[in-house]
Amino acid sequence: MIDLIIRRLIQLPLILLVIYTVTFFLAWALPGSAVINDEGRQPPAAVLEAMERQYHLDDPAKFYFDYLYNVSGARWTVETINGSSSGGPVFNFGPTFRYEDWTVNDLIAGSLPISIVLGLSAILIALVVGITAGVVGAVKPNSPADLATLLVALIGISMPSFVVGTLLLMLFPVWLGLGTVAGWGSLSDIWLPALTLSLPFAAYIARLTRMGMIESLDTDYVRTARAKGVTEHKVILKHALKNAFLPVLSYLGPAAAFAMTGSFVVEQVFAVPGIGQHFVNGVRNKDLFVILGVTLVFATLLVLMNLAVDVLYRWIDPRIDNA
Repeated sequence: MIDLIIRRLIQLPLILLVIYTVTFFLAWALPGSAVINDEGRQPPAAVLEAMERQYHLDDPAKFYFDYLYNVSGARWTVETINGSSSGGPVFNFGPTFRYEDWTVNDLIAGSLPISIVLGLSAILIALVVGITAGVVGAVKPNSPADLATLLVALIGISMPSFVVGTLLLMLFPVWLGLGTVAGWGSLSDIWLPALTLSLPFAAYIARLTRMGMIESLDTDYVRTARAKGVTEHKVILKHALKNAFLPVLSYLGPAAAFAMTGSFVVEQVFAVPGIGQHFVNGVRNKDLFVILGVTLVFATLLVLMNLAVDVLYRWIDPRIDNA
């Protein structure tokens, strides 16, 4: 297991370098300029040119390597060794041109925890709903309850988040008076966007649990447990569900990372001040620093979440290390 962790951590910089390179070329190809505001008065042409030179927005090669030098922590390391450090962040994601007196580090520090809370809440709801639906469907296959869970899973996978979010907004805050239409800060602000975000994950978890439970309930050790007089409740929860949960656990890594970093649409619908809104605004404004910084943070979370799940998977089932 230690070898796995070391190998993944060694691979992490290489993965991030590839993601950074691809994202850089895609973002650079976007039309427009980050220093030109489409609304209001524009600075003089000389000022715009000076800003572009300062941040290397007129030279893609210089921008690529200078930003990599800052964001990788290399500049901070060199300055610290030379004793010329200005006390800035280790990983400097650069400035942002749309938020006065803010840096990309400030945006990430202020909004990423919100997206993480929203994502983890969605995964928790998805686990409860998905595992419950999957177990019910496996215990009584082809029953009305099973067909209902399959229908709900199909709807959860197929229906876009902005449609689900709009329907839930109309149903709960507007018609029933439950929850808030928009905002963030209290428990009543969390559950509705978390529920919206959780539905696709709950649908996949339900399908994985159902298939795993059906296979587990048909194994010899389950039949032996029943022959020994073990109650059906213990057979399902203690014997069958433990093995059926392994595919769900494998899915949780990318699911949790995507829930924490891919909630752009949900954050827009419910006006959640998460990192997704900043990324969308960064793409609209061609704010290269925001686009690259948020993407690198997302990629790091994805790799680390997958690593955590792999470690947990091997801890639950040690046979994998010997395979």
